Amino acid sequence: MLCLYSRRGIDPGKPRLPPAIATDAGDADSALRRELHFYTLYRLLEAMMLVLVLFGPVADMLGPPRHELLAPTVALSYLVMAVLLFVFGRRGDLRVATLAGISTDLLFGLLAIHAVPAAGTGIALMLMFNVGAAALLLPARYGLGAALVAVAGIIGEYAWTALIDETDRMVAEPLMFAVAYLALATLTSILGRQMRASYDLAERRGVETAHLTEVNELIIRRLRTGVLLVDGHNRVRLANEAATLLLGDAGDGHRDLGVALPELARRLAAWRQDGKADETPLQVAPDQPEIVPRFTRLLAGSDQTLVFLDDTSLVSRRAESMTLATLGRFSASLAHEIRNPLAAINYAVQLLEESDDVATADRRLLEIIRQQGVRMNGIVENVLGLARREPAKPEYVELAGFVRHFVDDYRAGHPLENDTLRASAERPQIAALVDPRQLHQVLTVLVHNALTYGRMPGEPARVTVHVELDGHQQPLIDVIDRGPGIAEGVARQLFRPFFTTSGHGTGLGLYIARELCRANQASLDFVPLPAGGSCFRVRLSGVGVRKGGGTTFDPN
Repeated sequence: MLCLYSRRGIDPGKPRLPPAIATDAGDADSALRRELHFYTLYRLLEAMMLVLVLFGPVADMLGPPRHELLAPTVALSYLVMAVLLFVFGRRGDLRVATLAGISTDLLFGLLAIHAVPAAGTGIALMLMFNVGAAALLLPARYGLGAALVAVAGIIGEYAWTALIDETDRMVAEPLMFAVAYLALATLTSILGRQMRASYDLAERRGVETAHLTEVNELIIRRLRTGVLLVDGHNRVRLANEAATLLLGDAGDGHRDLGVALPELARRLAAWRQDGKADETPLQVAPDQPEIVPRFTRLLAGSDQTLVFLDDTSLVSRRAESMTLATLGRFSASLAHEIRNPLAAINYAVQLLEESDDVATADRRLLEIIRQQGVRMNGIVENVLGLARREPAKPEYVELAGFVRHFVDDYRAGHPLENDTLRASAERPQIAALVDPRQLHQVLTVLVHNALTYGRMPGEPARVTVHVELDGHQQPLIDVIDRGPGIAEGVARQLFRPFFTTSGHGTGLGLYIARELCRANQASLDFVPLPAGGSCFRVRLSGVGVRKGGGTTFDPN
């Protein structure tokens, strides 16, 4: 089942395809009320026939009734009740309406059998439908109860008649009617239970189908691959959000694919003709990314075609991610092999520096070896960090205090000389959900870069780590420097792996920092400052803002 999202003028008047087919919660009740309607119609027919028997041309054929006053009173009263039940009986509770109907039928029916003995057998036969209908519409115990009341009534009427008056009816007749009432009530009660169970099952299946349709629609709508539905006349019927974003102004207000995207329409026509798709990248507009179209029929034999528009930038990022994963595994193996000889070199240099036999001129060479060994060890750590990608273990972190401790630890472990590094916070306490170990690693990379590159020539670096809340109450950590800033062309590539403007860097620091942020459901972005300098912003998931003695939790 395909449900797409139409917007930006692409066939806005068409419904989503196909509409969800779901059973309403009241379908079972509606079906039973339909049966109740026929039941009330039958009761009205019974009452009219009884009146016709007493007041019509066939009255002379039946002979005089047993009770001259009772017979017409019963017939007319039954007709009035039948009319009232037909008009008002279907508006209230289904069970109450059915119980009122069967009670009326049994009362007036048994009285009519007693008042008009010549028509008693026919009336008893007609009551069989009433008993069956009641058992069908009511729960089993009520339906069988109505049948038992009918059995008791028909036998009781026969016994009463036999006691006070002579009758030519045989005892087998009421007994046969009693068996018929019970058998019919049992059968229709089973059928009614099965019918209600079927409607309940259909209702559940309908709700499940509706939910699956909503999930399917959400998935299709949120797909990062653009999806178009094009009919046999090249009219764009539906498009999801990604497709409208890729089409841009080309699809705005145009339902004809040949008008909106002539090149895509040409490729579609060629695919329909020979079944071969041209998969070379296509750029629909100068400001839009290139796309690769793929075509498939919606259904076998259908003239409607699904067009998938793959964003080449997404494909490139996937390929880059796979390449980096492979490279990371290879680099990790290589880094482990480098670490052992590197440790031996560093240990040997340390021993030589402690020796008194080394000349002063040679100590400078040892210092160079030690520095390069430290640098190489840093490269190995970066490569291993790229390969590990350890999962985040988030916990509640109070950011203002965390940043203050981080700055103190960094100062203690990294002599700053004339440089300055300070922490600031908009509020005394701001909470976030993050892995503190990985956040520490991210801030170490950002602060190191700011102290290294964020300085004006000949001036000390001034770096601030600032914590605040944005307009949506999400915590932000800004690492701000007062350096020369970063050129726009360089800023676009800052987070690409192995990109660096320095001859001493690996180009992995910012890439690993962003990956660590993503692992914590956070983001890392470069924010240029109008007054000069640079800002790297970490946007975290907020959990609360502590004010005074309590905590106000952030709904985001």
